[in-house]
Parts: sequence; C-alpha cells; structure tokens
Amino acid sequence: MGFPSPGLTVSVGEELLLADPATGHTVPAASEVCHGARVLRPAAEDATVQAQWSDTQVEAHTGDCSGLDELAARLTHTRALLTTAARAADVWLVPSGTSALGGPIAPRSRFAAVAATYAGVVADHHGCGCQVRVGVPDPETAVAVVNHLRPWLPTLLALSVNSPFTGGADTGHASWRVVQRSRLPASGMPPHFASVRAYEARVSRLAEQGVLVDDASPLWLARPAPRLSGVELRVADTGIDVEATLLQAALTAALVRTALTDLESGREAPVIGEQVGAAALWSAARHGMSGPGIHPVLERQAPATVLVTELLAAVRPALEALEATQLVRDGVRRLLRVGTGAARQRAAGGPYEAVRVLATNTIPGAD
Repeated sequence: MGFPSPGLTVSVGEELLLADPATGHTVPAASEVCHGARVLRPAAEDATVQAQWSDTQVEAHTGDCSGLDELAARLTHTRALLTTAARAADVWLVPSGTSALGGPIAPRSRFAAVAATYAGVVADHHGCGCQVRVGVPDPETAVAVVNHLRPWLPTLLALSVNSPFTGGADTGHASWRVVQRSRLPASGMPPHFASVRAYEARVSRLAEQGVLVDDASPLWLARPAPRLSGVELRVADTGIDVEATLLQAALTAALVRTALTDLESGREAPVIGEQVGAAALWSAARHGMSGPGIHPVLERQAPATVLVTELLAAVRPALEALEATQLVRDGVRRLLRVGTGAARQRAAGGPYEAVRVLATNTIPGAD
C-alpha cells in the first residue's frame, strides 16, 4: 500500500508511559528505556525514540513512510523495541492517553519554558497522544487542508479514545487527555485560516501575548506545519495497539488526499462555528463511540456510528487510491467488535487492571 500522490508521505509519533509492574504508577525510566531501544536499533535512519515531557514518558517516531505497509512495519518494530527495552528495565510500556494511577512528574529541562508558562495546568500532565503528519506540496496547501479537516476531527477522536482513568479514578470521559488539553490556550479545534500568512500572524500574536511558548507551539488538535510542508494531527489518544494507530494514520492520510482533491476541484471547506466545533470535540471526548456525537456541519446530535459512516463515505475514493479500503474496513469492524481503548480499559475491571492489560497490547495480535 503506497501513496500515489507525489510527495504524500506519512509519519506517526506515539507517546507512551512507563509504569511500575507492582503498582501501576508511572516511573522515571525513559532515559534507560530509550537507550536500550537505540542499542537494539530503530527501524529506519529517520526513526527516533526519545524521552518526552517527563522521564516517565517516551516518544517513538516512525520517520517518513511512503506507504501504509511501511508504516505498519515501522510501528510494529518500534513498539517491539521499546517493549523489549522496557522489560530489560523492569518496567511496563503502557499505551494510554493518560496515566490510570498517576505517579511522579519531573519535566525535563528542555520543557522548562512550558512548565514555567503553564504552571499548575501541566503539573499533573501525563497526556500521551498520537501525532500523524502527512506531507503536502507547500505551506499554503497545508493551511487549506487543515480547513477541510476540521469537521472530521471529533470523529477521529471518537475512534481513538483511550484515556478514561486518571489518578486511580474513572473520569467518566473516554478521552480525559483531550479534556486536560482544553485547559491550555490555542488548543482544541483549530480556527479557519484564509492563508499561511494569516496563520503565521495569529500564532506570532499569541506568542507575543505570552500564551504560547514560541511561534512553533500552537496546541490545536490539527495544524499546518509550514516549515515542513505538512499537516499535523494531534487529535488521537495514543493507540491501545498498533492496529488502532494504523487505523488513525490511514484515515488521516485519506482525509488529506480527499482535501487535496477538493482543493483541486475548487470546493470550499465547510464552515464550522467555534462553539459547535468545541462542543463536538467535547462530546467525542466524553462518549467516544459509546454515545451521541455532534454533527459539526448540521449542528445537531448524531450517533457516533453514523458520523463514522459519513467519514468512511467521504474518504472512500481516497482509500481506494491508497489501497487502504480493506485495512480501514477491517480496522473499524475490529474496533466496533472489541471496543475503543477506553472501553477496553474499563472492561479490565479497574485502573491497575487496565494498566496491566495495556502493557500487553503494544504489539499486534494481543487480543
């Protein structure tokens, strides 16, 4: 499965937690685990593993892939490396959007400005997301593509929810990570931008106002990456397994290709009101696939399954072109059969049991 569009590449960055097998609490072992994974060798030269916000968290990046088969192989290889390195360090690798039981947080020095700017808002931050970046021809196109992606962000979130617990308690939400992120400025649904100049002006203004650490760090769940001529989505919780992450990447690539086709045909992006967009994201974070969603264009409640059906219909030609129709169809069916990450965590029986189950779901075939 390759990407026939020139320059269309995809990469995935996954954030994962490290936990004590005895207690389920996070432990500061990222430096040791990342070193062990590097010794075992990443899948490709541009694939990386590194400690993230805290030494209790690692980030694995696949590097740019020219097709979904290559991406699947790299995701599997990197998770296997990290799992092996974590076991050698006597810790669990935990693919979850939040820490179910909590634990110590010590921001690494490179994030000192973030900790100083946001203070108590990030003092208990264990959030782990899945970043999907898709290459596009140029920065102007990247901004236009994000405009077209906005209506689908809540549905992508609903499919990916994997953070129901935090600090040993059930939050009642399917994605507590996204709720936590909503406390930060320039987060949630991205605004509609008429041009890359308008985007850069807004981001620069927010940085000058002191609510962003710098002009490279807006926290919207989707954003253009002008310096890289790409589009970045950070809407999904870290996938409970490789299959969940691959489904998110395939749908994102298909949405970007669909947006490029719409732009070539002169089709404008749908208008999404800021409050409606925020409400749709909140509903997806609250219920995932297990309750009502909000149709961001029609501005009314709709079952999450109906919204997924609309998404699949919208990207059908793109999935065919990407040779990903069967992959996505199987992925959605599997998700509806076994449940989202949040549903599977709750089914485990409690926060510690959820951490134990999560630690067995880092590579394919776990269920």
